[in-house]
Amino acid sequence: MKRLISLLALSFLLLAPLAAQSLLTPEQLAKRERHKNLTVKEWNTDEKTKTRWLDRIKVYDDQGRCVEEIEYATYGQKWRVTSKYDDVTGKVVEEVEYNDRNRPVRIRKYEWNADGTKAKQYNYLPNGKLYSVKVYEYIFSDK
Repeated sequence: MKRLISLLALSFLLLAPLAAQSLLTPEQLAKRERHKNLTVKEWNTDEKTKTRWLDRIKVYDDQGRCVEEIEYATYGQKWRVTSKYDDVTGKVVEEVEYNDRNRPVRIRKYEWNADGTKAKQYNYLPNGKLYSVKVYEYIFSDK
């Protein structure tokens, strides 16, 4: 009996990432495959002066998930967001938003429903104090 329970637990651990992956469409899986270990830089150019500046950077991990996004202005960084993902579900579980001085201004933590939709978003101050909770409600109509 113990062996059966151990085998079931091992099967769950091995199959859980596959089940989470199955929630993604083939297009999403293909997009992730293309983004593995990728850094994308977006540049703007002023038409009159031909001055070029960095607009945005997106950094993807070895699984094709966006782990950092930075928005720039002509004077430098406007904001930056880093993301952490759950190893089992592949869903984002935490985002940290930084200001133009690269200091944390907001921390968001997420809970997800079994069907892959967002359940809750917890918003924290940089000191770790919870200041708001957003609850997602999904209503389908028969129109």
